[in-house]
Amino acid sequence: MNGARLAISWLTVLPVRGPDQVDRRAAGRAIGWAPVVGVLLGVGAAGVLWGLAAAGASWLLGGFVAVAGLALITRGMHIDGLADTMDGLGSYGPPERAREIMKSGGAGPFGVAALIFVIGIQAASFGALGAAGHWGAVVLAVAVGRVAVVLACRRGIEAAPGAGFGALVAGTQPMVVGVLWGGIGVVAGVFATGDWRGPVGVLAALLVAAVLVRHCVRRFGGLNGDVLGAALEVGVTVAGAVFSLNV
Repeated sequence: MNGARLAISWLTVLPVRGPDQVDRRAAGRAIGWAPVVGVLLGVGAAGVLWGLAAAGASWLLGGFVAVAGLALITRGMHIDGLADTMDGLGSYGPPERAREIMKSGGAGPFGVAALIFVIGIQAASFGALGAAGHWGAVVLAVAVGRVAVVLACRRGIEAAPGAGFGALVAGTQPMVVGVLWGGIGVVAGVFATGDWRGPVGVLAALLVAAVLVRHCVRRFGGLNGDVLGAALEVGVTVAGAVFSLNV
């Protein structure tokens, strides 16, 4: 259970302490547990959305608060990674310059635009799913973003030069682990929406996230923590958007 505790301590602000010594083996186990953490976070987001709707708030407002809650409980790490990644991709310099921009700590125009679109789409889709009673789809969308992280850390992908967290987790996941989680997500999607939107949404989210990771690895010279955050948020956004079609 050290992997589960480490995953919770890494991916949330919950008062759970991981092992004192963390090497690549321990880090790999923690990443393998990431989708389970996503389920827990998704249940919390769905609960916030339901509670606000029961109190008389609009579904859209509930969606925004649910997304804000996810950002709060994850320390804002993933949306920060998304902004940094988009700013790095928006630069025209060599990989070294792009990595410097990502580490600068500021948010440029590309990062701000990405945050607006991602947060807005997630909030609107969560609100629509809540209004339709598809609570499982909200949970699944959050979890799918964490499956994208497992796939991004698959063996064969190297860490970017100077990466901290990325160097610890890059290449730690056997492909079978990512495929297994993806398959579970596809099956869960059938029950979450009751039709084609569930499995298609899961596959679309993982495909788009994988394409983003592949491009970033080429552009930045490897994987880092910011790219993982971007893949996670993009995965949640695409899954939520597809799940909410025609609801």
